[in-house]
Amino acid sequence: MDNYIVDNKGQTSKVCEPSGSWGGSWTEQKLNAFEKYVNAYLTIMNANRDKYGWKLVYFDGFAGSGTRGDSNNQQCESTLDLYLDLGITPEELTPYRGAAERVLGIKQRGFDYYYFIDKDKDANAKLKDKLKRMYEDRKLEFRPTDANGEVKNMALFLQKNQNYKALVLLDPFGMQLDWDTIKNLENSSTDLWILIPTGMIVNRLLDHKGELKYNEKLISFFGKDEDFLRDYFYKKRTELSLFGESTIIEKVRNPIQKIAELYIQQLQTVFKYVTPKPLVLYNSRNTPIFHFAFASNNQTAMKIAHEIINK
Repeated sequence: MDNYIVDNKGQTSKVCEPSGSWGGSWTEQKLNAFEKYVNAYLTIMNANRDKYGWKLVYFDGFAGSGTRGDSNNQQCESTLDLYLDLGITPEELTPYRGAAERVLGIKQRGFDYYYFIDKDKDANAKLKDKLKRMYEDRKLEFRPTDANGEVKNMALFLQKNQNYKALVLLDPFGMQLDWDTIKNLENSSTDLWILIPTGMIVNRLLDHKGELKYNEKLISFFGKDEDFLRDYFYKKRTELSLFGESTIIEKVRNPIQKIAELYIQQLQTVFKYVTPKPLVLYNSRNTPIFHFAFASNNQTAMKIAHEIINK
């Protein structure tokens, strides 16, 4: 599904997922937290996997190409312009070791299966070419397709095969994930890290006048109907004037925090344990642009994630 951004002048433009991995200090913060969790996860699982016959699956729904690259999609607004508008400086767009390399490079017994999904066929092919040469002994699967469908397929498999345990990373640039996709993970042995584009995209689609021009996208993202979203993100007040009463609609204060709180509440309807306060990622203007949240049906897993986030 397409993503849109609203600039400071109220103009709306279509934007694309960066063709390669991208980031800066906030991305490194996200990946450092995730890498710490993967290490802890494998340490615990390795102590029990043979005893109980567990098979471990790593699933990355937006794997990218593994390196920062320039977008060549001419149908989308320049991603560099988008970065600058969001207070992300060119210096922050530097190469880094992406999640795929970090997970595969961990110095202990790894996962039985690795799945790298990305709708961008070129990016997925580049990642495959890179990792296949570096890790010939691993069972690596690369799929250039939509993450929503692959998550649903994986969830169905996990529910039917209880000895398979999955660690899932879903960190899209925008709002590509539908809430129904997340709901499919209910009752599965899944530990989920998910990047919520609170300030990056969602807040900009919640216009100040409450018109909700992109209500279909907001509904599919949150899994809530239009009436709920209006009541949650907007307040009405009445003003008296010479011409009588008029109704004023105002956006709630701290909308970015409200977005994060609502998504956390939704995650709690699917998973038993969710980090109440996700990791907040800020741009160079000290504005929150993402919240990085964790969800699981395992209490110990949640405690580990909570400790990592709060260090």
